[in-house]
Amino acid sequence: MFILSFVFSLHPMTLFGQKVKNNQGLGSPQDPFIVPKTGTEVTPDGILEEKVWRNALVLELLYEVRPGENVPPPVQTQVFLSYDSKNLYAAFRCYDPEPSAIRAHLSDRDSHGGDDWVGLIFDTFNDQRRSFVFIVTAQGVQLDLIETQSGDDAGWDGIWDCASEITEWGYCVEMVLPFSTLRFQRNKGLQVWGFDAVRSYPRDHTYHIGLFPRDRSNNCYLCQAVKIKGFEGVSPGRNIEINPTLTANRTDKREDLHRGDFKKENQDAEFGVNTRWGVTSNLTLNLTANPDFSQVEADARQLDINQPFALFYPEKRPFFTEGLDFFSALKEIIYTRTVRDPSWGMKLTGKEGPNTIGAFVMRDDITNLIFPGSQGSTSTSLWTNNLSSVFRYKRDFGSRYTAGIILTDREGPGYFNRVYGFDLDFRLTQTDQIQLLALRSSTKYPDDVAIENHQSSGEFKDGLISFEYDHNSRTWGWWADYEEAGSNFRADLGYFPQVGYRNVEGGVNYTWNAPPDTWWALLRAGTEVNYYEDENGNLLSKQASAWFSYTGALQSNFYIKSVAAAKAYKGHEFDLTTFTAGGDFWPSSFIQLGGSVFVGSQIDYANIRLGNTWRLDFGVLSNLGKHLRLNLQYTYERMRVQDARLYTANVSQLNTVYQFTVRVFFRSIIQYVSYDFNPGNYTFGIDSEQKNFFSQWLFSYKFNPRTVLFLGYSDNYFGNQGIRLTQSDRTFFLKMGYAWTL
Repeated sequence: MFILSFVFSLHPMTLFGQKVKNNQGLGSPQDPFIVPKTGTEVTPDGILEEKVWRNALVLELLYEVRPGENVPPPVQTQVFLSYDSKNLYAAFRCYDPEPSAIRAHLSDRDSHGGDDWVGLIFDTFNDQRRSFVFIVTAQGVQLDLIETQSGDDAGWDGIWDCASEITEWGYCVEMVLPFSTLRFQRNKGLQVWGFDAVRSYPRDHTYHIGLFPRDRSNNCYLCQAVKIKGFEGVSPGRNIEINPTLTANRTDKREDLHRGDFKKENQDAEFGVNTRWGVTSNLTLNLTANPDFSQVEADARQLDINQPFALFYPEKRPFFTEGLDFFSALKEIIYTRTVRDPSWGMKLTGKEGPNTIGAFVMRDDITNLIFPGSQGSTSTSLWTNNLSSVFRYKRDFGSRYTAGIILTDREGPGYFNRVYGFDLDFRLTQTDQIQLLALRSSTKYPDDVAIENHQSSGEFKDGLISFEYDHNSRTWGWWADYEEAGSNFRADLGYFPQVGYRNVEGGVNYTWNAPPDTWWALLRAGTEVNYYEDENGNLLSKQASAWFSYTGALQSNFYIKSVAAAKAYKGHEFDLTTFTAGGDFWPSSFIQLGGSVFVGSQIDYANIRLGNTWRLDFGVLSNLGKHLRLNLQYTYERMRVQDARLYTANVSQLNTVYQFTVRVFFRSIIQYVSYDFNPGNYTFGIDSEQKNFFSQWLFSYKFNPRTVLFLGYSDNYFGNQGIRLTQSDRTFFLKMGYAWTL
């Protein structure tokens, strides 16, 4: 979960310590802070000279909550709030005894890179379940997301404005948040919202500062939030957004890697449109036609050698990331990366009172399929269209209990997959939570697909049940899970690469919270066990592990973990022992180093033997001046079987960004993958090497998240033992979009 979810909370009795005017409340549920209305519009410049700030609600961030536990903060911070009929206005004064140490770099939206920042959290429904988060760095870079009990919607992008100004005593931030960007209660009178204001102050430690002290034994952050009152008569307006787009691309491909020339494979220019309509202040309808769902940021390369199950890739496409939290559950019941080439779609999301709804319908011109099993998965793509539909409904009961239903359906020629079920989320106490998910599926593949991929013929059905209990307090935590998935269970719009198993697992951990002025900030230790078996009661895996972690100076985080396991694969059982150590830290204000080392025994899945592996993951994030940022990720893995090398793998990626302003950047992504195999140690024929090289170059202008210009180029190179690394294809692309708001 996003860092804010464990950083800030409060104890209601301390609210009376806030320095506010006599008529502006106490911040408690019975007497909320009163946000005054202004008749003056604000154009953010980061200077705070407007009259509105002299009459605003002014609160002081009085508590360091991490790493210190509700102690006086190292710096002074004030937050200001006001509003008019269209906008909510907020500002911060962030005092600093050493302004030259403020970390402030230009970067793309939704990336703070370890900089100083401030943020606002609004529980606009005052139901302790969902909040809007708005963050601004000392350099004026925007970040926003929606936080929920089950996770974060980090892909949500609101349209709002801000400005920052570094001064001789610290820095200022001004924010203008249109009510059309928010969703809130349908109420013409005064509204009560949950509220928090936060500041991140990265120096020798990353200090987190908030409005109020946090009860670390209360896992419901929003249940503890300060209350603010105001916003009488505000409305999101017509809340209509029309976003026409133009996309153009050309791809050339080399037909023969040995000596072939490039030939045009595809050239296309297409107009599309995305529309967003606030049907009510709480329900939003999105429509799209001829959408451009291409990603302008390449997926991070993952090591895919010796991996029995399909890899997971995060969703980055805006149509799906917006409102993604409405579809969340205990498991990945919705995995929108399965939707590959859609031609049109519509989506409805929102909340009315205790009722939450999420639904979408999408026509996809390609059908991606994953065929899961108990010990591995395979996949294929059908060049036929399908209609994908999802319906998600949740209802809150009081402040602690939620029940929901889920329906998914994907239909194509000779094919369907339908899933239905329910889930429960009960917060029993401040420290204890129970979650339950039960699903049932019905599936039919085309006969030739079923035969070729060894799947059941005709229609087949099965189910999944997942249960999780969690206890987390200031010092102790423990958890217990049970999960069972039938071998014929399929959820083709979700991410379920493994089926045909039963699993029981649990663990316990202990946290040492640092007293003031110590060399460490947080120490944790824990142990966990799990047991997997197939439907017939045969062992799949069992393991026990122990771990220890440290958080301390130089913004450092380190951990060690040891695992002893037994795994069965294809009728063989293997005993495994592994050790992992890793972490990250900031040796200076402009560079972050991180990595991990894995050493131990591992199954050679290709040849069904026991081997030994060691793996190194290493990363460097560096801010070179105000404008330039480098991010290098490198993975090296070597496996030995029967006293001989089996393979060596190298995977590296370098992202380089030159940020001209907060809206304009030029970026390059370079990925290189090299697999070096030892054919003599394989039980089947294999090339001795395989190499891939990918590059992408992008110029980006973002006036806001949907008024954009992208101009770019990408290419791929391929090589093996018979072909030197050779360019196989190249693509030029252009995208323009404009957000027209009514």
